[in-house]
Amino acid sequence: MSANLIVIGGLILYVLCYWLYGKFLQNRIVRATDSPTPALRLRDDVDFVPANKYVLFGHHFASIAGAAPIVGPVIALAWGWLPALLWIWLGNIFIGAVHDYLSLMSSVRYDGHSVQWIAGRVIKKRTGYIFSWFIFFVLILVVAAFGAVLGKIFAAKPQVPSAYLLKIVAALILGVLLYRIRMNFSLATIIGILMLIAAIWLGTKIPIKADYQVWMIVFFIYIIVAASIPVHVLLQPRDYLNAWLLVGGLVLGGIAIAFSFGKMQFPALTCFSPPLIAGKPTPFWPVIPLIIACGSLSGFHSLVASGTTSKQLSKEIEGLFIGYGSMLTEGFLSTLVVAVVGAYGFAIFSPHVAASLKGNALAFAMHYKKAIGASGGPVGVFAKAYGLAVHEILHLPKDFITILAAMWVASFAMTTLDTTNRLARYTLTEICEPLKDTAPSIFSFFTNRWIASIIPAAIGIGLAWSGAWSIIWPAFGGANQMLASIALITVAAWVIRVQKQKGMFCLIPALFLWITVTFAMLWFLYAAVPVFMHKNPAQAYAIGIMIIIMLLLNILLIVDFFSSKKES
Repeated sequence: MSANLIVIGGLILYVLCYWLYGKFLQNRIVRATDSPTPALRLRDDVDFVPANKYVLFGHHFASIAGAAPIVGPVIALAWGWLPALLWIWLGNIFIGAVHDYLSLMSSVRYDGHSVQWIAGRVIKKRTGYIFSWFIFFVLILVVAAFGAVLGKIFAAKPQVPSAYLLKIVAALILGVLLYRIRMNFSLATIIGILMLIAAIWLGTKIPIKADYQVWMIVFFIYIIVAASIPVHVLLQPRDYLNAWLLVGGLVLGGIAIAFSFGKMQFPALTCFSPPLIAGKPTPFWPVIPLIIACGSLSGFHSLVASGTTSKQLSKEIEGLFIGYGSMLTEGFLSTLVVAVVGAYGFAIFSPHVAASLKGNALAFAMHYKKAIGASGGPVGVFAKAYGLAVHEILHLPKDFITILAAMWVASFAMTTLDTTNRLARYTLTEICEPLKDTAPSIFSFFTNRWIASIIPAAIGIGLAWSGAWSIIWPAFGGANQMLASIALITVAAWVIRVQKQKGMFCLIPALFLWITVTFAMLWFLYAAVPVFMHKNPAQAYAIGIMIIIMLLLNILLIVDFFSSKKES
């Protein structure tokens, strides 16, 4: 199989899905209207701020993407590129994009309230409260996972943090141009793109060197500030620049692979249970959702859609482009990752590592995880393979393109990191709601936007402090996909009980996902956590306890759904 056929086929598939399935959801299920959105009706210039649809697309995509659509597919290639690709495509089309769009639009119909708040209205009141605690744990794991991945990138590639910090400066300037001076949008965009290019170029010239723990401290301070200031100061302009970084990266990579005519070097199929997590044989089912998260589907997206994006959507009709379109774009990004690494991976491994992988499919499966670790981790593997592909086909400087790829990942991961902390602030406020009347002083303290930002930041960065991302990543993936199943069940209840439409198109995938992820997390507790106990007991105990609590909450949530269905 040629890599270019995978990329071109994926692009055609996603375009068709957008215009056929997406339009069906918009016109028949949601019935989008021109009525004023919460961003206009409830505008407060802190969280509720109407945004240009391209700016909002940038924010939404950058927030949901992070490092996951790159890290997950790179690791999942241990099963072979075919099962990884099938999980990305099928999950993306039938679960991920539906989940994202309906989460966004149901929130818009409920004044920008969160998906857990909606669960309390369309299922049971206690469901919303249980869901809030579940989500709070998920968000802490997201902060830990992306903090650990980012810390590794920043420590290993000092050009990346310098380029990112310069991009922050560029974003702040762009925010002033757009919202204070009110410069022409197109002119401001051109200036922003030029500043973005300059930031990446200067980043290669003035690297900032610091060790992993220093970056953890920097992240802790940064995400507290970024989660507390108004969205139009940093979040909107930075993520708009991120969108252009995405477009540039996808265009360069897509063209390079489309015209490379190189064949997939990695095996299409290896074995059912390669040693991926904790060195244990890791079965494709049910464990695949613990590895490939956001590139296929992600519960975290429902939190972004109903937490920040729904408060900035100017028109309901733009929801399809932003919610549905962003998820398909993320799926295409993961498709590109599979094609690039599958075609160029052997070329970036050292000769003896490549030789150990080329023996046969079983040898590849047994040694691939170690090869990733020896080549800079999943992000390092992708960045090097991407740089090589673009260099060979388009003859652009390989070092610059490699830094561009790493910057690409880091930008989205950092965006996810601070957006997550903002969402955790919202969630903590909802959890404290019962204290509003009984203990108003305690409620005021914990719902202060600075205090509510510090708490999840401290716990998440604390879990990431040791840098042991190999235990955090599958724990995050499982909790994240478990959240996706519950969020999809919630929007299915909204479709059936509020929109008065048949909701089996989202309920059946949600139940399949719930069963898959529940079994996967039980496997993780039984097979993987005991191994991690010997390496990092404090971290393993903390994550193990969180998973057990989330499994219990997960069961309560599904019981609530079916019992409320009988009552209604």
